[in-house]
Amino acid sequence: MAEPLKNKIFQILEVQDDGHPLSKPVEYLLAGLILLSLVLVSLESVQSLNAKYDRGFMWAELVIMAIFSVEYVLRIWIAPLAQPALSPFRARLRYVLSFQGLIDLVAIAPTWVALFWGGTDLTWIRALRLLRILKLNHYSNAIDDLVAAIRSESSAFIAALYLLAICLFLSSTLIYLTESEAQQDAFASIPDAMWWSIITLTTVGYGDVSPITPIGKLLGALTAIMGVCTVALLTGIVANAFAKQVDRRKAIFEAEIKEALSDGIISQEEQRDLESLQSRYNISDDEFRAMVELLRQKH
Repeated sequence: MAEPLKNKIFQILEVQDDGHPLSKPVEYLLAGLILLSLVLVSLESVQSLNAKYDRGFMWAELVIMAIFSVEYVLRIWIAPLAQPALSPFRARLRYVLSFQGLIDLVAIAPTWVALFWGGTDLTWIRALRLLRILKLNHYSNAIDDLVAAIRSESSAFIAALYLLAICLFLSSTLIYLTESEAQQDAFASIPDAMWWSIITLTTVGYGDVSPITPIGKLLGALTAIMGVCTVALLTGIVANAFAKQVDRRKAIFEAEIKEALSDGIISQEEQRDLESLQSRYNISDDEFRAMVELLRQKH
């Protein structure tokens, strides 16, 4: 009985695209609880609301934490099905030590700590609970897509960061040399000057610290221009990496459609595989149908 139940839970929690009929409702429920938890954590920080609805916040958190705890235990239990090549122990250990496993643990650990150690500072407990937003990675590939895009253009990205670091240290040193005598409090050291350089290079410009000498103002203008260029360069690299990744995914998806159409028809199993890949690659239904129709005409 345990194995069929384990397979069913695996289909619900891990195979959202073409798994168990409950997979989507459970996915929406857990994602909704994550968002609700974040809203409650934010509202708890309002002292007037926390004083008035303290028990309500507590019970809501306990219910959410209990559900996430059950989910965490179940994911450990079904981990061998996701990693069939590994032994059950190693598969479970890999999940527990994985990024997503650690996030799932952090999502419940703060509340458990607060329950067993009542004197614990609740401020950092609330702060850690905000990390639950990363649990949404179970249901969205956004973070994975970002990491993959940056990794694919890692050389260019590192070069741009290197250029940004040069601009940061150069502008910090020069502004310190030109402004330290005129503004000893604001530019008392190079690390102090780095604050001004960072907000200027990133085009934030709080205005709490600014150069007053003619040379300092000139350096400020040059730093702002360098900041626009370097930030635009980083943005362009990431945008280009995303575009390339989308093109690669479409090429892979198109190749899978061609393979499925090699015999002239798409079987039910091939259709399920394509729909699963479509969901994973975030390809719209209209785009999917258009690609199939176009390839059918070519075929």
